[in-house]
Amino acid sequence: MSALRGSLGPAARLVVCAVVPWGLCVWLGTSTAPVPAALPAVLILREDVFAAPRLALERMAGVVVGVLIAVAVLHWLPLSTASFLLVTVCGCAGMYLLGGAAGPNQQVLISALMIYATATPGYPLARLEESAVGVAVVALLGPLLWPPDPYRTARAGLDAYRTEVAARLDALADRAAAGQPAPAGPEAVALWRRPQALAAALDGTLARLRSVPLKRADRARLAGLRPRLGLAARTALTLQFFTGELTDRARAADATTGPDPAVRALEPLLRATSRALDEALRGADCTAELSRARALDAAHRAAFPTRHDAVLRAGLHLTHEALADHLAAAP
Repeated sequence: MSALRGSLGPAARLVVCAVVPWGLCVWLGTSTAPVPAALPAVLILREDVFAAPRLALERMAGVVVGVLIAVAVLHWLPLSTASFLLVTVCGCAGMYLLGGAAGPNQQVLISALMIYATATPGYPLARLEESAVGVAVVALLGPLLWPPDPYRTARAGLDAYRTEVAARLDALADRAAAGQPAPAGPEAVALWRRPQALAAALDGTLARLRSVPLKRADRARLAGLRPRLGLAARTALTLQFFTGELTDRARAADATTGPDPAVRALEPLLRATSRALDEALRGADCTAELSRARALDAAHRAAFPTRHDAVLRAGLHLTHEALADHLAAAP
């Protein structure tokens, strides 16, 4: 059901951007069935609606070149296998010459073949007019109709990150209790980089939404979300450092003397830190869990006072400092 609700906006945007140019072309009298005017909505609109103006210009350029190719070939050659082959070859060449980062501009060949297959007087000009109307409507209305909700997108990303971090820290606590090394891999590195990616994506969306004024409620929600994104980014660095130290310490101990008592004693401290961070990233008050985590940190420091043990705890201690600063800055 949620997936269906999420598709309503894009579907409505597509319908409007297809029907409006159709109606305009019928009103202008270009034809009684201006299908080319409706096609840009189908072929241009994507999940990133802010790419619509750029894609619209690329499509229009492809239409113009394709029409010119077909008109030029039909002017000099009759309908035949040879002329069809020439249109196809020239259309393919135009596709790649006008192609960009997204790949070949397929509109060149599509337009050339459509003009070739409909060799009637006035059709090339009508197709250019109808395509121009459709492209203009998509470029102008596409980004304005049902634009993405930056708060909902960023919150969903933060919730997913929070859930994965809690699961990972709980798994690390289980492995620490068993004296096993923490798993390290590219998926762990990607996890710790996600908060920065979420913040960058939010900033990019807001920059492209400058022409669409945000509601007061949306601005307030975003203002409340940004400190949590900042906390996620800051603690990602401290926890990445901690997991690296934990992995190195557990592996070294396992290779020499067996499970390290200092690593095994981290289990309650790690779980308390995980709960405090989870509450803070949810927007709840984590004061009680942070106090408990700091008490466990002090107990671990008293039981394992060496400099080597202090380095092992450093990532968790810095996480507690980040949580304390987050609480102090809260309104």
